[in-house]
Amino acid sequence: MAIEEKTLKCRDCGNDFAFTVGEQEFYQSHGLQHEPARCPTCRTARRRNRSDAGGTRQMHTVTCAECGAETQVPFEPTEGRPVYCRDCYAKQRKTVKTEEPPPN
Repeated sequence: MAIEEKTLKCRDCGNDFAFTVGEQEFYQSHGLQHEPARCPTCRTARRRNRSDAGGTRQMHTVTCAECGAETQVPFEPTEGRPVYCRDCYAKQRKTVKTEEPPPN
């Protein structure tokens, strides 16, 4: 079935916005199951307000459990649980997805 552009209504401003074929393909390729609820303008404003609300997000410096590179993460690591840099995390996610059995 071919993907077609959709028109959605923003939950914040109520305006219609296009959910393009390219965006839909991006959502599918990243395993996102829900359509966006906000238009691009409201999504950007929400992100900006979220980061401004509590000041700058506190980052924690850690060593990647896979490659040993020093990296920063936006959460406090839990002792005994591995933390990965962006590249190694992406590899881990890809490995986990390919190892999962197909649904019945």
